[in-house]
Amino acid sequence: YHYHGLPVKLIEKLGKKDEMVLIGYAGDGYPIYNQIGFDDPKDSKSRLRELKPSYRLKDGFRPKGFAGPGGKYDGTFVQDWVYAAESGDLDDCNGRLAVTIDSDEPMYHYVVTTAYPFIGRYFRGEPDATFLHHRGPPPRRHR
Repeated sequence: YHYHGLPVKLIEKLGKKDEMVLIGYAGDGYPIYNQIGFDDPKDSKSRLRELKPSYRLKDGFRPKGFAGPGGKYDGTFVQDWVYAAESGDLDDCNGRLAVTIDSDEPMYHYVVTTAYPFIGRYFRGEPDATFLHHRGPPPRRHR
């Protein structure tokens, strides 16, 4: 079982719409939480708020020879987006080192967000070998 976006109905069913909720684990073993996190990544007594990814739309137009249609970058394709360090709360893997509802000590975890990339596109850690037994291209790891 896996997610393709924020499991809104599951979170609503748990009655935790405005709370931080553990929703799973990634192939590299790091936990995955919903879009809510502590404002201060080092303080579990700080307020909870929606976390924002650090990706933005590219400016301009797609280059000639692009695999899809040309035109202005509009978010239709993964290639329309670029990571903009520290422009949001999360790193390029859509995660962060911060306290959670499960740990007063900062720990690395992924966050599923309401904006692109929704679910991280890279692993921070090394995926377990059993996770890699699938068809298709191997997952890209964080650079």
